[in-house]
Amino acid sequence: MKLTSKGRAAVTSLVDMSLNINDGNPVKLSDISNRQNISVNFLEQIFSSLKKKKIVKSIRGPLGGYMFEKNPESISIYEVIRAIDEDFKINRCNGQG
Repeated sequence: MKLTSKGRAAVTSLVDMSLNINDGNPVKLSDISNRQNISVNFLEQIFSSLKKKKIVKSIRGPLGGYMFEKNPESISIYEVIRAIDEDFKINRCNGQG
């Protein structure tokens, strides 16, 4: 499978989020940005799309951030890639068939 930089950032940021949820508190995009070296602006675009597809939800306020809207164990890479409107390509077939 070949991921675009946007797809790779989406998957990486969700894995980071799942590993860094503490006591059910929301995860800030700035924290993901610092840990994964992904710009906050890029993460905002990605998380906006993930929120529209109900993969994550946002919590407002000074202690706000993002949380999973659904069980992270049930989220597939395919679902994440589709949520951010990227093409899903398998290396062997170069997206054909």
